[in-house]
Amino acid sequence: AYGQVIHGGESFVALSEGLQNALAACGGVPKELRTDRLSAASRNRDGSYALDITPRYQALCAHYGLSPSRNNRGVAHENGIVEAPHGHVKRRLEQQLILRGSCDFEEPAEYGALLAEVFRALNAPRQRRYEQELQQLAPLPAFRFADYELLTVRVRSTSTIEVRSVTYSVPSRLIGQQLTVHLRHDRLDLFLRSQFIETLRRLHARKGESGPLRRIDFRHVIESLRRKPRALLRAQLQSDLLPGENWRQL
Repeated sequence: AYGQVIHGGESFVALSEGLQNALAACGGVPKELRTDRLSAASRNRDGSYALDITPRYQALCAHYGLSPSRNNRGVAHENGIVEAPHGHVKRRLEQQLILRGSCDFEEPAEYGALLAEVFRALNAPRQRRYEQELQQLAPLPAFRFADYELLTVRVRSTSTIEVRSVTYSVPSRLIGQQLTVHLRHDRLDLFLRSQFIETLRRLHARKGESGPLRRIDFRHVIESLRRKPRALLRAQLQSDLLPGENWRQL
């Protein structure tokens, strides 16, 4: 059993990263990959699975030599085989959080470490059976399948880019340049041609939130603002640059 923290819900990028991390942790590749009817893998129309499977998921499975299959709609015991282990993990995780005394974490990595400990305890009694199964698994491929979405964006005059309706600031020296973005479920890796520039933490809208989403780093724009008299006073992103109401009043 394997699990990890995922941001932004059920997407192909999240599925690709999680599946590949699980296979790497397992140390090999099984013959068949069985899923429920998740939309990141199939379109779930009334037809054969071969026609429903998405091209990216098909390519991912082909890269690992996996034969994909999914549960049959309305067959309760097939869905239960998938969902029951989820329930066991959630109960174990809930007990760990009770023992910890808090559900608050400073960073996602801290929560991920707790989750990894839950899976280590869950897998400990299965070690002997796992070692037997390992002999039957195919070897991992030499390199990973892409677990990101490739986008191209241009840096605006405000030293910002827009990705999935979210505004991010980038260094002001990149204004006017075209950047390549490797969009992952939790972050954006930025490249200028083949040169790596920076990694930005990805923003996702929370339930009930409205209005524009922005992640502005003052270090990206301070040089360009410093060179222009009173530029901060007239900056469109002024409220995002200042850390609190007292700074805005000043």
